[in-house]
Amino acid sequence: MNSLKKNYDSLKKNSDFQNVYANGKSMANKYLVMYVLSNDLSINRLGISVSKKVGNSVVRHHLTRLIRESYRLNSSMFNSGLDIVVVVRNTARDKSYKEIESALMHLGKIQKILNNI
Repeated sequence: MNSLKKNYDSLKKNSDFQNVYANGKSMANKYLVMYVLSNDLSINRLGISVSKKVGNSVVRHHLTRLIRESYRLNSSMFNSGLDIVVVVRNTARDKSYKEIESALMHLGKIQKILNNI
């Protein structure tokens, strides 16, 4: 498998998502909404939610991959021990990688979860 170790995990269970929605702090910008809740683990868990309203499965998976890659490349900047859920808004549909990455980092900054800024 992949020899690179991820320093984050994925949120998979619906109950985990619901917990972050109910108890987390949310911030939004034009393209994304980010919910953040601290967890008892030493790593971050990332969940990505893209509604069917945003587009068909090809569009939704493309946006999911853009966000996952943006997070992966910048994961060293995020504080650890967090559950992060990113909800994609309809406006993100035709945006480039750079625009999505910029929106993700902007939310990280206003959530105050980036450690070297």
